[in-house]
Amino acid sequence: MLTYTFENRGKKSYYQYLYEQMKSDILEGKLAAGAKLPSKRSFAKHLNLSVMTIENAYGQLLVEGYITSVEKKGYYVADITGQVQILQKEPYQILEKGADRDKSAAGKDGCGRQQDFGKRNEGTKEPLADFASNQVSSRHFPLSTWSKLMRRVLADQGTEILKTGSHQGLYALREAIARHLYRFRGMAVSPEQIVIGAGTEYLYHLLIQLLGRGRIYGIENPGYRKLAQIYDRNDVQFRYLELDEEGLSLEALRRSEVQVVHTSPSHHFPTGIVMPIKRRRELLAWAAEDDRYIIEDDYDCEFRFSGLPIPTLQSIDTRGKVIYLNTFSKTLTPSVRISYMVLPDSLLELYRGKLGFYACTVSNFEQYTLEVFLREGYFEKHINRMRNYYRGKRDTVIRAIRSGALKKRIKVLEEDAGLHFLIRIDTELSDEEVKERLAGQGIRMKCLTDYSYCHNPFYTHMFVVNYSGVEEERLPEAMERLQKCI
Repeated sequence: MLTYTFENRGKKSYYQYLYEQMKSDILEGKLAAGAKLPSKRSFAKHLNLSVMTIENAYGQLLVEGYITSVEKKGYYVADITGQVQILQKEPYQILEKGADRDKSAAGKDGCGRQQDFGKRNEGTKEPLADFASNQVSSRHFPLSTWSKLMRRVLADQGTEILKTGSHQGLYALREAIARHLYRFRGMAVSPEQIVIGAGTEYLYHLLIQLLGRGRIYGIENPGYRKLAQIYDRNDVQFRYLELDEEGLSLEALRRSEVQVVHTSPSHHFPTGIVMPIKRRRELLAWAAEDDRYIIEDDYDCEFRFSGLPIPTLQSIDTRGKVIYLNTFSKTLTPSVRISYMVLPDSLLELYRGKLGFYACTVSNFEQYTLEVFLREGYFEKHINRMRNYYRGKRDTVIRAIRSGALKKRIKVLEEDAGLHFLIRIDTELSDEEVKERLAGQGIRMKCLTDYSYCHNPFYTHMFVVNYSGVEEERLPEAMERLQKCI
């Protein structure tokens, strides 16, 4: 029987320590691929732990892809060799954005249609419930604390806040971000690697200038639609890359001639897929083959409601191929336009040589305030408070969806992390008909096909529920209207 001791676990919980020990044994090959793991009950009895502890450890290993589960048979060690090859698993649908290699393809979707990047007119009347918007609640922003820190910054820093700072951002803030990343994301980075900017959209523009417009960029499909607009406006070639059940398809990536790929492996938007460790290793191996890079978007990593945070791609990158992006707009408030990227050492000299003339786009005043907010633990307290708040709100929305007649018509999917989840609606109506009916009842909701660039039958009747900005007191009426619509 597999045996572990817990004398050296320190302050870690039993399940976290067991997860880490088993993960280490799998990575080192001590637990071979295909090996059957003990049942939860027998393992718990052997280690003198609760079944819940074993279940939590297995659950974390499962979601990260270190083990697999076979119904009625048990748990097995996964093959995590990560050798890049043409995968045998069929993705839902393989497509490459534009078979042509000329720039005339850059503004077309995966079906060859010219895309309309203009703003759609969706009306100005406030809906009863807006499940389409992913804005976070500004009512819970710690305004009194932030105001107090701003006054202190004015008193302590004086004219220092008026001076021109580093083009990469205030060094003290970069130090605070580096400490935060090490403590909460397991990333050992230096302040010199961090670049601060006013929003991730601005950072994307910098990356295009840094990596070059002559490259081909890859976008996940379905995925973050604004990326296509940014690449189109910068006149660069890009391709749409399909997903399979493990996230970004390596087969689609290899066939696309993409050189820089954007991905959100810890919690994909909008599907909610967590990329398993084997696929992560395959992706890193793909990037290591040539002059290629991975842009890792970790946009809502703080809001995971079960188990431990999913490790970043950057934390297991040994070749300097991952550019890490994150923002404080999702955790604080959208009006705090402070985002940052972590560049690999191999790109630092190039960045300073090509883009060092730019001034940082975030004011020193805001940077000093955020630095104190991070350093003195206010950010951690805020995240813990908001994680509990959003967990409760998610549970309220899911209970409302699963109540009454709706529970037989709607299946909830990928609800364990992030500020959105998916629902599959059992209906004969088309997705557009469902959306129109919902809109007529004052409910805004997008379907998965709204984020996809070509028709995929798998995505039919799948809808994205962004619950962060919905008022809870409106939920009962919203669910009644939803029931009428379907």
